[in-house]
Amino acid sequence: MRRSVSRKTGQTNSTDATDLFRSASSKASSKEMERIDNLFYSYANKSSGMIDPEGIESLCSDIEVSHTDVRILMLAWKMKAEKQGYFTLEEWRRGLKALRADTVNKLKKALPDLEKEVKRPTNFQDFYAFAFRYCLTEEKQKSVDIESVCELLGLVLGSQYRAQVDYLIEYLKIQSDYKVINMDQWMGFYRFCNEISFPDFNNYDPNLAWPLVLDNFVEWMKAKQT
Repeated sequence: MRRSVSRKTGQTNSTDATDLFRSASSKASSKEMERIDNLFYSYANKSSGMIDPEGIESLCSDIEVSHTDVRILMLAWKMKAEKQGYFTLEEWRRGLKALRADTVNKLKKALPDLEKEVKRPTNFQDFYAFAFRYCLTEEKQKSVDIESVCELLGLVLGSQYRAQVDYLIEYLKIQSDYKVINMDQWMGFYRFCNEISFPDFNNYDPNLAWPLVLDNFVEWMKAKQT
């Protein structure tokens, strides 16, 4: 009988310890979320209840990053932000909790790791697609103007594919067939930079399912090279 009592007592102690750990963990998580919320409200517009472009500029100033820096776009991706230039409380919580950043200093320190995370091949394509969707600011909008696309290409692909991107931007600015770019064309630009030998285009086959704008770009490039 004593053994039975002893075993039960041991189980009770173990359960108590687990409960205490869970309680402490829950309190810590609750405190972290409270700090994340407080940080949000320090930048949020009181009337809209969201962080607006002005709030984002203040945030950028505090973390010492330009509002045009690609890392701000990466932060928006991490939050799964839906509206360009705005962060909701839910988006803010999602992003900062994932980054384990409940202070400005922690957020600043989290940016290099976020950059590495985005640049992993498994994540980059998703980020690249997000960057385009984030520019669709009007309801039912499906395309982005050439000027904005050129800026975005430089921002998200420029560091990895500088030569291709520079020529592609040059071509897009001088051509007159396209005033806007859609998602299919946008994703084609990434595939092209990632897969096609440059600047000889040896493995480019116009008979494959490439957007016509890229067929035209390759023709333009080859004409420049002759």
